Amino acid sequence: MPNRAEPDNAQPYSSSCSIIFLIEFLFGYFYKETEFNSERFGFMANQNHRILMVSDFFYPNFGGVENHIYYLSQCLLKFGHKVVVMTHAYGNRSGVRYMTGGLKVYYVPWRPFIMQNTLPTFYGTLPIIRTILIREKISLVHGHQAFSTLCHEALMHARTMGYRVVFTDHSLYGFADVGSIHMNKVLQFTLADVSQAICVSHTSKENTVLRSGLPPQKVFVIPNAVDTAMFKPAPERPGSNEIIIVVISRLVYRKGADLLVEVIPKVCRCFPNVRFIVGGDGPKRVRLEEMREKHSLQDRVEMLGAVPHAQVRSVLISGHIFLNSSLTEAFCIAILEAASCGLLTVSTRVGGVPEACIMRCFYYTWPFLLVLPDDMVVLAEPDPGDMVLAIRKAISLLPKIDPQVMHERMKKLYNWHDVAKRTEIVYDRALECPNQNLVERLSRYLSCGAWAGKLFCLVMIIDYLLWRFLELWKPAEDIEEVPDIVLPCQSDGVSLKDCSEDQCLR
Repeated sequence: MPNRAEPDNAQPYSSSCSIIFLIEFLFGYFYKETEFNSERFGFMANQNHRILMVSDFFYPNFGGVENHIYYLSQCLLKFGHKVVVMTHAYGNRSGVRYMTGGLKVYYVPWRPFIMQNTLPTFYGTLPIIRTILIREKISLVHGHQAFSTLCHEALMHARTMGYRVVFTDHSLYGFADVGSIHMNKVLQFTLADVSQAICVSHTSKENTVLRSGLPPQKVFVIPNAVDTAMFKPAPERPGSNEIIIVVISRLVYRKGADLLVEVIPKVCRCFPNVRFIVGGDGPKRVRLEEMREKHSLQDRVEMLGAVPHAQVRSVLISGHIFLNSSLTEAFCIAILEAASCGLLTVSTRVGGVPEACIMRCFYYTWPFLLVLPDDMVVLAEPDPGDMVLAIRKAISLLPKIDPQVMHERMKKLYNWHDVAKRTEIVYDRALECPNQNLVERLSRYLSCGAWAGKLFCLVMIIDYLLWRFLELWKPAEDIEEVPDIVLPCQSDGVSLKDCSEDQCLR
């Protein structure tokens, strides 16, 4: 896959580039000392990687990003790679913790500012990120989620230090509102110097390329997966006296909570034997509570509040139909979990849900199918009337649904083992990218806009100077490297090459 080329319209003797050459001259060509040294980290291409996963979103918080990082890390560990996770502190959970499979997690002493995001500091995280990278002998940094402050700062510092970086975008964003415009500019800054990027659907890839200006050939599409070992159908199907529709989602506008407020009363009027179980919490929960009171549906709409991920299966297997009302969705893991539990899914036709995301061995395959086969999901427009019609159709299809058969089909379609294998290819491509000197890196930031480009260059120059100061104040040789702890991952005698999903996540 070709690497990103320099801009065709670059003028080597323009005033901006002259300034850059002057800066490089004054810095004494430090970039020669920042080139990635594979021998220092004990790494060579096509061998085991040493990966730092960075995001504001990780356990004990619950969500799709958190699950993605955890399951991907577990499989990469099984394949023999070293994986370390860095996130902010959650309550009293601070410092270094170890999770299943020897997954090491740094809960750095930063507190969430808003929506589990840390306060942007630009340079405040540089010392601790530098220390972790050196102590753990990291070879590659993998950031997750576009609105993770910690992710953006880690990728910025890693590139300053000469590390290869990979970014995974898990969400879709708009282009018109103030928040999206601001976030898109931040994403353009972060991805201007990224080695490779990953999106969870082709719709998400198009969205990310448009927002960031990243060349499409640097963006891979690797769909999410589901832990089918955890999400198994109930031994006995729920009784047919009443039909239970399950909703598990954050109760926010983007997840279609306002749509639920209109759909639930209409469905209850049309089908007297239908009952709803709503799991999740958020600012829109008040509207759902008011709807339940207004229409006297207390005995037909059960509000569970926030549901821990470990208890999601027990909620899913109590129902017959899973309802997803999202207004925007890059790739909905929730419908995969529901299908793995044997539930027929009704979902809005938005984002990456109705596109080709079935796993294949190579990235170049794009079969024009649904996330789920058409006999496992009923799609509807994000309109109350169309949603009611879709639920009516799903109810008529229920007698034909066999949960055990559906579960077996999901095991063949989606697994984290395949996701990890494909991610390994992206890591190999990232480490094959040539390292760039200061002039080449700053020229990329200059192309981000007339004013924004100069601001981005200033930010990176300051970051570079601070890093050089830290190198003088506390040289890398004075930072003790952590010895690697090798756990008996194959004590059951199973080969990694033949490792199934269930074994990979054991």
